Amino acid sequence: MANLDPKAKIHVEMFQILSEFPAMEPEAVRELLAQAPPFEVELAPLAKVEDRFIPVGKDEEIRIRVYTPHGQGPSPLFIYYHGGGWVIGSIEMTDASCRMIANQTGRIVVSVDYRLAPENKFPVPVEDCYAALQWVHEHAADINANASNIAVGGDSAGGNLAAVVAMKARDEGGPAISAQVLIYPVTNLDYNTGSYESFQKGFGLDRELMMWFGNHYIARKEDQTNKYVAPLLADDVSKLPPAFVITAENDVLRDEGLAYAERLREAGVTVESMCEEGLVHGYFSNVLIFSERIEAAIGKIAEFLNENTAGR
Repeated sequence: MANLDPKAKIHVEMFQILSEFPAMEPEAVRELLAQAPPFEVELAPLAKVEDRFIPVGKDEEIRIRVYTPHGQGPSPLFIYYHGGGWVIGSIEMTDASCRMIANQTGRIVVSVDYRLAPENKFPVPVEDCYAALQWVHEHAADINANASNIAVGGDSAGGNLAAVVAMKARDEGGPAISAQVLIYPVTNLDYNTGSYESFQKGFGLDRELMMWFGNHYIARKEDQTNKYVAPLLADDVSKLPPAFVITAENDVLRDEGLAYAERLREAGVTVESMCEEGLVHGYFSNVLIFSERIEAAIGKIAEFLNENTAGR
């Protein structure tokens, strides 16, 4: 029997509709989600929150949301990539969590509304997220930020994109990343770990739904093993930024998140990891139910960033 936190049970009941998504087209899923009322939560105010548009690809633009905490500045940065299986989700979904990150870490948070699959399959979301890193690095002064201290992070597919952006920056000599924060990240697309077996149905993110996401994200079978899709399969994970990896106990993605943390450790990367006891996939963006657990997790993220990016 799964060790399920009582609040996690409420979360799973709230999102029972997720199990219907694999039988639907992505556009229909997005329309359904758009009809849901937003969570009403009160959060501590920030100095400023603003949306901007930045260039990506060939004459395209994406939206970013910049959360500026109170303080003098220039402040260190945290670039955040939202979850949603590369197919759904937006910066609205993680708005409350990003506000909490900015307040608790004292970092300017830049949340990235990358283009979604299947209209924009791999590698477009990766390219958008990397372009956002480059833009933030080049325009840090415009948002009163410190370009020499940039952390990247995200949840689920966003955790995957953060890990991939860190790898791409290493491979291409891109902007220096001081740390990566991977919250129940997708690190592989083979759907056959022990946690996939244990939690394949009834815990929010079903195995079938994760396969639906993955199949919409990649255009070709061989993309499934591309290191920028499945960083766990990369030949070399050395010389990557210090990583804080959070997994949830009752999540199909738990084992691959733990496996990636272990691979990084073995390659000499500084890693801290924690498995959230009793929790399920998606908890980090559900401030309505999990505010205390999210606050505690962000407190640990803040400690990790302070310890591993000091002096930058």
